[in-house]
Amino acid sequence: MIALLLALGSSLSYGCADFLGGLGARKAHVLRTVMIAAPASLAVELLLWPFFGASFAPVTLAWGAASGVASAAAFALLYRTLAIGPMNVLSPVTALISAMLPVGVGLLQGEHLGAAGLIGLPLALAAVVLVSAGRGAGSARPARAALLMAFGAGAAIALQLIFLHQAPSDSGVGPLIVGRAVSSAVTLTAAGAMYQRLGSEKPAYAMSAAAGVLDSVANLLFLLAARGGDLAVVAVITALYPAGTVLLARTVLAERMYRTQVIGLGTAAVAVSLLALT
Repeated sequence: MIALLLALGSSLSYGCADFLGGLGARKAHVLRTVMIAAPASLAVELLLWPFFGASFAPVTLAWGAASGVASAAAFALLYRTLAIGPMNVLSPVTALISAMLPVGVGLLQGEHLGAAGLIGLPLALAAVVLVSAGRGAGSARPARAALLMAFGAGAAIALQLIFLHQAPSDSGVGPLIVGRAVSSAVTLTAAGAMYQRLGSEKPAYAMSAAAGVLDSVANLLFLLAARGGDLAVVAVITALYPAGTVLLARTVLAERMYRTQVIGLGTAAVAVSLLALT
C-alpha cells in the first residue's frame, strides 16, 4: 500500500511539472526552460541528501548517469511536445509509452503481469491510436511531428525510470543526484552549442523552476515506490500523471476534447487500471 501511495504521489507531481514545463516552453525556446528546470531539480535533490543519504558506488554512478542522459532527452522532448499541444492528447500518449516499456523490463526480470495485464497492454495500444486520431477542429488534432516527439518523450521517460530502478536499493538519493547533475550538464552544453538559435525571448523563470522542483519530487517518490514494489506496477501507476496535466490544461487553457479522443482517454484509463491491478 505504501508503494502504491508513493507512486500516486509521483504521478501527481509529474503531471503538475509537465503542465508548468509545457507552458514555460511556449514562452521561450524549450532549452531555455530546461536550463532552469534541470538545475532547480538538482538543487532540490542536493537538499534531500542529508535526509535520505546517498551512496556513489561505481554501479550507482553508472545507472545514475544513464538516467541523467535519458532525463535530459525526456525534459526537452516532453516540454517541446506539450508546448506544441494539445496537452490533453499528447500527454496520455507519452504516458502510455512510458508505462509499457518498464512493464516489459519487469516481465523480463521475473515479474508476473497476470490476466488483467495481458488485457491491459493491447488496450493501451488501442488507446494510443484513438487518442491520436481525434476528429474535430484542427487545433485539437496533434501534428505528426508532435506525435513522434510524444513517442520519443515516452521512451526517454521509460528509460529514465528503468535506469533509476536498476541502481542499488541502498544508494539513497545518489542515483538522483548523479542523474540530475548529468542531465543539467547535457542541457547546458546543448544550450551553449545552440545559443544563437535560442531566440531572445526570456524564459518563464518561476514556472520553469517550479517544474524542475516538482519533477525532482516525482523522481524521489518513484524511486522509493520502485524499491518497495514491482517496477511493472509502480511504473504504470506513475503513468497516470496525465490526469493532472489534462485537468490543468482543461481548467487553465480551456482545451477541448472530441468524442474519439474521449473514448481513447477512457480506454487509456481502463488499460492503465488493468495494468495496475497486476
